[in-house]
Amino acid sequence: MLRHVMPQTVTVAVDVVAWGVFHAATGYAAHRLGDERLGRDGPVLRQRALERDGRFYRRRLRIHRWKDRLPEAGALFAGGVSKRQLPSADVAGLELFVRETRRAELGHWWAMACSPLFVFWNPPLPAALLMGYGVLVNLPFILIQRYNRFRTEAILERLSRRGSRS
Repeated sequence: MLRHVMPQTVTVAVDVVAWGVFHAATGYAAHRLGDERLGRDGPVLRQRALERDGRFYRRRLRIHRWKDRLPEAGALFAGGVSKRQLPSADVAGLELFVRETRRAELGHWWAMACSPLFVFWNPPLPAALLMGYGVLVNLPFILIQRYNRFRTEAILERLSRRGSRS
């Protein structure tokens, strides 16, 4: 394995650069996804019963109290959309917001999925710590995207029901 040939300082530098590359590459790959791919939840993104339209995140994790303190990089790449606020309050704006939360969530899942690569050039303990870092850094962002998406989808559902009654 590579870990036998690299000095510790080089290994640490490779680790730092690797995380930067993984985050940038997965973020860019998610940015490049077409809207048709983001039109619905797949198996990873679908809502689970315990999430209940985002209420789990609000009640148990109190996500509404800390989510705005984390950075938001949706507009980092040209043509990207920030999720700090809704693009607009109409149906089209809400649907765009839902697609962008899917895009962001996938990017963070993909970045977290890169974690096991660190075993190729790190001893077991540092590799485990770097994998833990991958989870700790990406999981809050995944939870935020899920919380926002499920709440927004509930609003879209209510608007749809109102429209069908008219």
